[in-house]
Amino acid sequence: MRPLSAILKTNDLRGAVPEQWGPDEARVLGAAIAHAMAGAEALLVGHDMRVSGPELAQALADGAAGQGLDVIDLGQVSTDTMYYASGAKTLPGAMLTASHNPSGDNGLKLMRPKAKPIGLETGLKEIVAWADAHPDRPRAAQPGAIKQIDVLPEFAAFARRAVDLSAIRPLRVAVDAGNGMGGVVAEAVLGTAVGLPPLPLTLVPLFFEPDGTFPNHLANPIDPANLVDLRRAVVESGADLGLAFDGDADRCFVVDERGQPVSPSVIGVIIALREVAREQAQGRPAVVIHNAITSQVLPELVRASGAEPVRTRVGHAVIKPAMAARDAVFGAEHSGHFYFRDFFYADSGVLSAAHVLAALGSQGLPLSRLAEVYSPYAASGEVNFRVDDPAHSIQKVQAVYAADAANGTVTLDSLDGLTVNHWGSAPRWWANVRPSNTEALLRLNVEAEDRDVMIKVRDGIAGLVSEWR
Repeated sequence: MRPLSAILKTNDLRGAVPEQWGPDEARVLGAAIAHAMAGAEALLVGHDMRVSGPELAQALADGAAGQGLDVIDLGQVSTDTMYYASGAKTLPGAMLTASHNPSGDNGLKLMRPKAKPIGLETGLKEIVAWADAHPDRPRAAQPGAIKQIDVLPEFAAFARRAVDLSAIRPLRVAVDAGNGMGGVVAEAVLGTAVGLPPLPLTLVPLFFEPDGTFPNHLANPIDPANLVDLRRAVVESGADLGLAFDGDADRCFVVDERGQPVSPSVIGVIIALREVAREQAQGRPAVVIHNAITSQVLPELVRASGAEPVRTRVGHAVIKPAMAARDAVFGAEHSGHFYFRDFFYADSGVLSAAHVLAALGSQGLPLSRLAEVYSPYAASGEVNFRVDDPAHSIQKVQAVYAADAANGTVTLDSLDGLTVNHWGSAPRWWANVRPSNTEALLRLNVEAEDRDVMIKVRDGIAGLVSEWR
């Protein structure tokens, strides 16, 4: 058996199938999960639309059941559907997905009951080490049972209750699922596929059929190349906005009525202010978590609303515990992951989409005007580098700004990679460079008061690191 430690990431497992792992490794991993979850009533197992998903999920379920743990097979589901099942049924879960990665990859997200994430620092490393040390674990004398359930109707009903869209103005909504799980969830929550009453929404579907070969484009909406079809469809259909989901549908990206992408930080502001207002209406203080590369406008407007913004590192295995520790009502990542306290502190693409629809549909302005209000600064977007030694590249940037930090011109912090902050004096700007948690990349984000300053800082740091794309 190949070592699972080779595909261990910060927040999950992720690697090529069958080159790096396959059913044999998944079966042993299932046994390791059963060992770690000793005493659990059952283990939820689900997979997304990837071609390798059914076989890996079956092997993992067999491995867990072989150790005496009952398994509830959810079948083909989105990651947020798995989060709902784990939260509502108070059970641990194992979700086979590689999110937005290429078609040949697959991975595993693990969670304890109530959708509490298991990351590198909270048990995942130990589970993988146990699996690598016990490749031939004998089966229990009494294996667990495996049964199938369909939880999508329950999740759809929950989402409808969480964000009421019944009274919004009629909206035409183009939705690009990228042949991922977003089409299934959108039809269930925003449409009538599971028997819920119709909403004042007309869906314009693109690539709703789940297909892990991604025949149209990769289900990775953070890459502008994968938004081309949606942008065209919005304009040609006269839609009020467009929604794009990643492969496992826990992220949602938005384009406005002109077909222009809306920054995920802007979407984060729109949702944050809705959640803060709801919390304050019930007389409770509101806390909003945001990651280190979110636009400055988010903490500024959250603070102006009377709530408390709290900055933390990137990644769901970090954001979710941080939210739970502060009882935060909402969490935002600039990558398009949005987290909700009342959804077990988990992220959901369709809940995020529903909040945007509610905000847009409750007033008469187009989305472009709403976005403009929350976009006072110039941002680089995420610039990716392929470098041999990310740590050395970050050290080069730090060395350049060390003198400015010593005289107080900038501040440096290592909360997540390296952040150089010049927001305290004119011209205001900040930059963050950090290694990716999921890919062999170094990522750069820059924001400034005006575009010329942003470009100057962006290009200066890019020149320090590598050729950039």
